[in-house]
Amino acid sequence: MADVKFFYGDDVPLEMHKVRIVQKLNLLPVEQRWEAVTAAGNNTFLLQNRDVFMDMLTDSGVNAMSDRQLAAMMEADDSYAGSETFTKLERKIREIFGTEFFLPAHQGRACENILSQVYVQPGFAVPMNYHFTTTKAHIVLNGGIVEEIFIDEGLKVKSNHPFKGNMDIDKLLALIEKYGVDRIAFVRLEAGANLIGGQPFSLENMRAVRRVCDRFGLPLVFDASLLADNLYFIKKREESCKQMSIREITRELADLADIMYFSARKLGCARGGGICTNSKEIFQKIREYIPLYEGFLTYGGMSVREMEAIAVGLEETMDEDMICQGPQFIAFMTNELEKAGVPVVTPPGGLGCHLDAMAFLEHVPQVQYPAGALAAALYIASGVRGMERGTLSEQRDEEGREILSNMELLRLAMPRRVFTLSQVKYAVDRIIWLYENRRLVGGLKFMEEPRVLRFFFGKLNPVSDWQAQLVAKFREDFGASL
Repeated sequence: MADVKFFYGDDVPLEMHKVRIVQKLNLLPVEQRWEAVTAAGNNTFLLQNRDVFMDMLTDSGVNAMSDRQLAAMMEADDSYAGSETFTKLERKIREIFGTEFFLPAHQGRACENILSQVYVQPGFAVPMNYHFTTTKAHIVLNGGIVEEIFIDEGLKVKSNHPFKGNMDIDKLLALIEKYGVDRIAFVRLEAGANLIGGQPFSLENMRAVRRVCDRFGLPLVFDASLLADNLYFIKKREESCKQMSIREITRELADLADIMYFSARKLGCARGGGICTNSKEIFQKIREYIPLYEGFLTYGGMSVREMEAIAVGLEETMDEDMICQGPQFIAFMTNELEKAGVPVVTPPGGLGCHLDAMAFLEHVPQVQYPAGALAAALYIASGVRGMERGTLSEQRDEEGREILSNMELLRLAMPRRVFTLSQVKYAVDRIIWLYENRRLVGGLKFMEEPRVLRFFFGKLNPVSDWQAQLVAKFREDFGASL
């Protein structure tokens, strides 16, 4: 990939778009930020967006649409059944992925719900390179067991391995032997493994997984929600793919899967999702669940305007100039923090820059949710909203015991085509200040703990008055500035 043209100076990324519509931002004084995060129960999900300066919580549904996407939305056919808009999206999916059948859903977790209901039974195992929170919740809800079989390098925070999201083939074979073929629901491979830093898998790894699935007659399910970033890394890092086009890589990935599903809140820079397959048998098995949970087969809970935007967004995903932007800005942010000694996940992945909260706040025990505490502290220090990806994102076992996460990460997502380089530099500056004053940050404890997906709406309190001390230090260093 000749992406060197997208840099200037010392590997500083260059925006390959111009801004034509703007949205005003608000940067509250530090005391008001402290009040806001306290009212939100120290859960960044519960912050009001009006109180957030840079929203790096997620890239889901907050990517900037292109002018072509916005124009396409005006052409929508809003028929309940037989919509021409749906036909247009179906044709685009068939063109890019080569899949004959497409079932629409309102977003990725809706696809996970349906696939879990169809394939997962009590005691069944689902091997995967790494779990995602909602994926695991749906599988467990249906009595299944999530088995993560990532390569050993996957959990090394600092590494040079280009594909830390790869599945370990030997572990996969051992797992099949352990459970038996009849108790494996399906094998799931997630592009850009979210919870370990948006780390990609290689095309060769997916080929190897496919060979195992063929050997044992197991369905291979591909979560393509973060496909765009994974395509960039395959093209850039996998030697045998450097001469392949993005379209060629995309088609081969899709061909290797029995079922592919995606959230268009990520892939396609719109809102919606769907399930793709070339198997008529699979299509018919899944089809009856769409009207039951999502909507009729030609809208599946999606707005037709969003479907128009997805069709254009998928086409734009085949453009190297577009898919390189997220990873390049993430790499810049990661590299700047690493230069300053801030512990971050390397190599830089997709989705966002990931701070290693375990090393950042090594004095905070995992049972006090260091990644969650770091998220609250960073918001107080900067107005930047990130997302906890650690123990807080897990849930307790059946006996109420805390399940400690493999990694404690603060994810700072990089929505595509949203932030300018100066805003990224501001976030870097505040993170470095917080790292220099990290001993002031303490842990959190639950005051309101939901049983499932607690990270979405649980509320916590600081274990001490550490936030007051942090605010006082901020005022001491920055004076009347924000």
